[in-house]
Amino acid sequence: MRIDILTLFPDTVNAVLHESILGRAAAKGIVDIRCVQIRDFTENKQKQVDDYPYGGGFGCVMMAQPLKSCLEHVLAGTEGQRRRVIYLSPQGQPYTQETAKRLNRDYDHLVLVCGHYEGVDERFIEACVDEEISLGDFVLTGGEIAAMAVADSVCRLVPGVLADEQCYIGESHWDGLLEYPQYTRPENWEGRAVPEILLNGDHARIERWRRKEQLRRTRDKRPDMFAAFTPADAEDEKLLRELEKERGRKKITEPVQYRAAEAADIPRILEIVQDARESLGRHHIDQWQGPYPDGARFAEDIRLGQCFVLEHAGDRAAFFVLSPLEEPGYAAITDGKWSADIPYCVLHRAAVAKEYRGSGMAQALIRCAETQARAFGLKCIRVDTHKKNKPMQNLLRESGFRYRGNILVESEPGHDPQRQAFEKILKDKK
Repeated sequence: MRIDILTLFPDTVNAVLHESILGRAAAKGIVDIRCVQIRDFTENKQKQVDDYPYGGGFGCVMMAQPLKSCLEHVLAGTEGQRRRVIYLSPQGQPYTQETAKRLNRDYDHLVLVCGHYEGVDERFIEACVDEEISLGDFVLTGGEIAAMAVADSVCRLVPGVLADEQCYIGESHWDGLLEYPQYTRPENWEGRAVPEILLNGDHARIERWRRKEQLRRTRDKRPDMFAAFTPADAEDEKLLRELEKERGRKKITEPVQYRAAEAADIPRILEIVQDARESLGRHHIDQWQGPYPDGARFAEDIRLGQCFVLEHAGDRAAFFVLSPLEEPGYAAITDGKWSADIPYCVLHRAAVAKEYRGSGMAQALIRCAETQARAFGLKCIRVDTHKKNKPMQNLLRESGFRYRGNILVESEPGHDPQRQAFEKILKDKK
């Protein structure tokens, strides 16, 4: 790909486009970006490139002759190439990622003309320009910034400029969606943690999460783009249904904190339990379908210092019980085994308020439980859940827990005691 930029400020443009990724690509000969000084093609000693407009008005207009002579110079010897002359203008068509893909796909040589002052003589546009492009509905003092944006966005699509095409497939605007959120070290920054799903190495679940976040972000940030988006497949349609279901729920807008529960928290905990009980019942899950767990159970958990409440923006949004005492029934695990005979704590009773379901609060609950496990001096968490409780099983897997086998739990007389057992060994903090 060759790009010639006709400009009054070639040094400025060169300084930007010959650095970093594009600079390395140019050094390797993958792209050829040239900045040409329009003043060098004037026909007077003063190197005048502009004059007053006919009809009067403010400012000056760039003359057609220097522009055409400059254009003829850069086009010399390029006959037969697929080329396009583009004038960067606020009157042009809005520039999009699709435009960048088209220019990269359809042409070998682009000439970008940078206007200045009050614009350029219309006759040059009529005689020499193939296309006008605008960065948006605003006006710049010159076309250089727009030209650099076009050159950068087109060149990065040229094979070999980036390490792999995956570097740009999936980015914002590539397929009509915005890009998913990105994170790097540390895992926890100022109370904000990296989503656990990105840490567990399950690439299929990570890809699904990323696609869902692309859909969510586009819907929330660019409704105009979202309205034009067509689902790619049945999985997209499923993710869209999930997002619609989650739409009325609260969003996490600040760091989630947790603390030891107090007796005054019991009514709110029981309210969350009742909502969870009803949800489990609707899904025909034989768990929490009797009086268990009740206020007396939570009062005892609080007395033992094992019950904790998650708070967000003044709301008590979730709770969990974490016991540093080993569970006798866990010794009789079947169809598998625990990873090692090491001290552990047990995540017993946990639930998220219904208005926070799907918000990431469940993932925050797991992170808080892990923090508390470390506070107990333990690096292993074990937990059991009903064999039909797929949401809890998915949460545990996404959070790095591994299925270890089956156990029996007798805490709810008259109900199915079969449970699936999961375990997570906590890594040392970096």
